Amino acid sequence: MGKMRKVPLEQVEHYKVHGRTTKERNPLTLFWTGSGIEVNVSGSEIWVELFSDYDCFEPWIRVLVNGEVISRQMVLKGMHKICLFRNMNPEVIKNIQLVKEVQAMSDDEKHCLQLFSFELDGEFYKVAERKLKLEVIGDSITSGEGAIGATCEEDWISMWFSSQENYATLLANKIDAELRIISQSGWGVVSSWNNNPYGAIPPIYEEVCGLLKGERNEALGAYEKNDFKAWQPDVIVINLGTNDGGAFEQPEWRDERTGETFKERKNEDGTYHEEDLERFEWAVRAFLRKLRRLNPNAYLLWVYGILDKPLLPSLQKAINTYQAECEDRKVSLLEIPKMTDEEIGARNHPGKKAHERMAAILSDEIQNKI
Repeated sequence: MGKMRKVPLEQVEHYKVHGRTTKERNPLTLFWTGSGIEVNVSGSEIWVELFSDYDCFEPWIRVLVNGEVISRQMVLKGMHKICLFRNMNPEVIKNIQLVKEVQAMSDDEKHCLQLFSFELDGEFYKVAERKLKLEVIGDSITSGEGAIGATCEEDWISMWFSSQENYATLLANKIDAELRIISQSGWGVVSSWNNNPYGAIPPIYEEVCGLLKGERNEALGAYEKNDFKAWQPDVIVINLGTNDGGAFEQPEWRDERTGETFKERKNEDGTYHEEDLERFEWAVRAFLRKLRRLNPNAYLLWVYGILDKPLLPSLQKAINTYQAECEDRKVSLLEIPKMTDEEIGARNHPGKKAHERMAAILSDEIQNKI
């Protein structure tokens, strides 16, 4: 066995960062679900130095050795050294992934997870490139809410989120893709599930992690413009619209500071108000234009329906109109059959079986398209 030595991340020659973040590596801030770091190392032992903070929603991580999960744990507040493996054959090169399980928490300004250094008795080796680059944009489904945990669980807590059990990671593994996830529970295209117009993904898409709040997140670079030239996806999966549909069933949202109100409306006969459907369709078309401007070569695959699909006709209409207006044939809509009772996970969200089915359907669709 060699001598243990501490290596700050900026001095590590070979590693791969997963997930959208800034260029800062001293330390590396892990904002989004599924973000993390991947290394190939020799040696018998390796530790990682992490910093964690939170008010309500603590970060959770997974550690994978050679593609298999060997630990899942909460990261308590403060600086910590966590062992990734010990007493392994020092001559064999191991692939190690440390992955953030929990989404960026827009309602917890203190939620933070950062990686500072490694301590090991081996060497770092180059990490292989994957065939494709995949970006997945969505809400709680894409954040893996309820993908882990018993079906009886109802608490909205970090423990029931999983970046590794959800369809995005399962899909990336199937098509050999490097993955980035942009997702937030409850958010939509126009508004959140409770009619909050500030709970929409499209307005914050161009920033590193624009849905976060607070001076510390600003200092960490959450509001910086994302460097799209540095990482261009081959495929973008958009799984939004579920919460927009749900907002029609919820009371009016009211901003207590300004008195501003917002409401997706239904007519007296239970149908959706035409103006509100038109606003949703416009927002879908506008988001597709933004995605195409920033990701000129990506195939845009909008998926919808695993929980419910009340806005399916409007979504199809919006995508058809966008295709005609922009003469863009690298975009399509894929309807996902609604989850069955056997597929329900925690918090009445899709469970592992539902995510596995989604990943299989998407894998077939993407391979047919590209």
